[in-house]
Parts: sequence; structure tokens; C-alpha cells
Amino acid sequence: QVQLVESGGGLVQAGGSLRLSCVASGRIYSIDNMGWYRQAPGKQRELVATIASGGRTNYADSVKGRFIISRDNTKNTVYLQMNGLKPEDTAVYYCQIGAATGRSIMTLGDYWGQGSQVTVSA
Repeated sequence: QVQLVESGGGLVQAGGSLRLSCVASGRIYSIDNMGWYRQAPGKQRELVATIASGGRTNYADSVKGRFIISRDNTKNTVYLQMNGLKPEDTAVYYCQIGAATGRSIMTLGDYWGQGSQVTVSA
């Protein structure tokens, strides 16, 4: 019912920048929170940043001051601007949204993107 398509991953040298985008489409009535998570090889998926419908943001300590999350509600899109990238930022990045497909709160669900590889070389 709801599809998320990510773009913008790739290979970058340490200190460089990348911008991830995630567009949501389908039967969307409203979107609540939006966020980015990442999973490095051999590690659990971890929160990177979230942004609430009102714009309040939350960041993992490891990315504070370097990453910026934003959203465009007119385009059902969430972005992650990553600056000052470090080799330890290498991971598959997933976008996530909480969205309702109807008026009822019972239609609220979590949806995930397909993942984008970000590789930072030393």
C-alpha cells in the first residue's frame, strides 16, 4: 500500500558529503514521523535521525553536528544530508516512515525503504 524509494547512496572519501532521499508513494492519508536508520556489517540496525510531523528532530550522538534530517511534506520526502563523513559511517541506510492509509488510527503502520549503501573510504 505504501512504497518507499531511496536514492543518493554511494562511495565517498572521508570528509566528503552525500545526500540521501526517500520518497513515499501509494495509499497515504498522512505521514507522522520519518527517519533514517543504518546497519553496518555484523551490527544491529541503529537509529541515525528522526523528524516528527511538526519538524522536531532527533539525532544519534555519533552524527550530531554532521548530519541533517529534513522533510518536504508536499512531496512525501525525507532527506538526510551527511557531511564530514567518516569510515565508521559506512553502512546500509534505511528510511522509515510512520504513515496512515486512512482516517482511522488503526491504519497507522511502519514502512521501510529498500536500503542504500553508503561507503566511506579512509
